[in-house]
This record gives sequence, structure tokens and C-alpha cells, in this order.
Amino acid sequence: MLGPTDIDAAANALLQAEETRKQIGLLSLQHPGMTMDDAYSVQSALVKRKLEAGRKVIGWKIGLTSKAMQYALNIDTPDSGVLFDDMVFEDGATIPADRFIQPRVEAEVAFVMKAPLRGPGVTPDDVLAATEYAIPALEILDTRIRRVDPETKRARNICDTIADNAANAGIVTGGQHIDPTKTDLRWIGAIVSRNGEVEETGLGAGVMNDPALGIAWLANRLAEYGDEGIEAGQIVLAGSFIRPIEAQSGSTIHADFGPHGSVNLHFA
Repeated sequence: MLGPTDIDAAANALLQAEETRKQIGLLSLQHPGMTMDDAYSVQSALVKRKLEAGRKVIGWKIGLTSKAMQYALNIDTPDSGVLFDDMVFEDGATIPADRFIQPRVEAEVAFVMKAPLRGPGVTPDDVLAATEYAIPALEILDTRIRRVDPETKRARNICDTIADNAANAGIVTGGQHIDPTKTDLRWIGAIVSRNGEVEETGLGAGVMNDPALGIAWLANRLAEYGDEGIEAGQIVLAGSFIRPIEAQSGSTIHADFGPHGSVNLHFA
């Protein structure tokens, strides 16, 4: 396991990378024995620094919920990260060109909670009962760690992603509020276009066959790491049902959720 000095150094490096928009090398290459527990320790140290700087936690994101992404990283479990108040953008917003390093966008369903959820033993039914409403969302991903090491050609792994706050960078919601007790979330889908050209399509079923299952997984995982849980009023991104779409400068992203409305972003 990584020692406190290594954890602090990694968290500081990630914070500096975000502030300077200059990526760091793979933590998994620097620390070959790094485990997922180590990675969450780095994430926790990073979160602590953001809180000390005045940021506020507004919720959580769940990542790597689809089989396609799990196969790509040779894992069989999702990951999670923390949403902060400075990550929220309005529907239709223009993202400043100097805000992110290598932004990508995913489409998903977000849950807005009306009651807390604390594991262990949380079920999808518990999630639905604790949800005020679901809503279409786009998540902006960014990576403060290089995707591929230029010398070894080794790609980042799950530990790099977790340490980097699950690559999370922004969130925008739009469209209509959805009652998850009256709607089969597995059939909520989106057609996602970049500059008018369809790039990806998907259904909620791509998220562990039920987006609510991801929320239950998160509540139960948090219980394994102490008293932390999902709180009333928080928003939780349930996981993407499309592959990430590159969002280079000049990209306009439009996610059509059909009867549930749409969500839009433009990258300056």
C-alpha cells in the first residue's frame, strides 16, 4: 500500500495539474503495486484539499458501469468520484477554452436525492424510494493524468482513473424531470451528436442493466469506507451508457433524450 507521503504527493500533483492544465505521468507506473484502495486514498486526499480551498460537495459520479468500458480496462467493477459546486454548468453553456485539458463528454441519467442512502444492503428499490427525480445529463470528463505514457506506451489503468477523481470535471442537466417509480430507466436513451453529426447512441440498460443499481452500488461501497453516504439534496450521475465523445475546441454537443428533452454544451 502507498504510504502517507506518497498519497499526499500524488494528491498535490493532481491538484497542480488541474490548476496549470499540465498533465502528470501515470501514477500506476510510478507506483507499480498501487491498488484500488490506494487510489481511493489519493482521491480522498485530493477531495480534502478541494474542501479546504472552499469547494462544496454536491454529489457523486459513478463511472465504468458499462461492460464495454470494463472490458477496455480489464475490470469488473465500477468506480466513483465526487462532484463539486464548481463543476456545474447550465444547459446550453459555453465552456471556456482554458477550463479543461482534454475534455470528453458522456450521456447519462442523473438522480436527485430527497432522502439519504447509507449501506450496507441498499437495493435499487431503496434508491427509487429515496430519489426526488431523475433527469437527463451530460458529464464532462477530463484527465489530469496522461492517457498513455509516451515512453512505455502503457495506458492509464483503473487506479489512475480513481485517483484522478474518476476523471470527473463537469456536469450539465436539462430536459424534463423524470419520476423513476413510473418510468423504466433502462429504456431512457439518448442520441448524442457533435457539430450536427451523430456520434453515439445508447440506453440506460447499458448501465448495469439498471441505472438505479449503480446508485445502490455506490451507497454500499461508501459504507465499506466509513460512515460516508449519499445525502438528501445531492445529485448522483449513474454512469454513462455511451462511449466518451471527444470535445475539442469548437465542438457543440447535443444529447437528444427524446420525450425527456435534450441537453446541450458548446466548447469554445
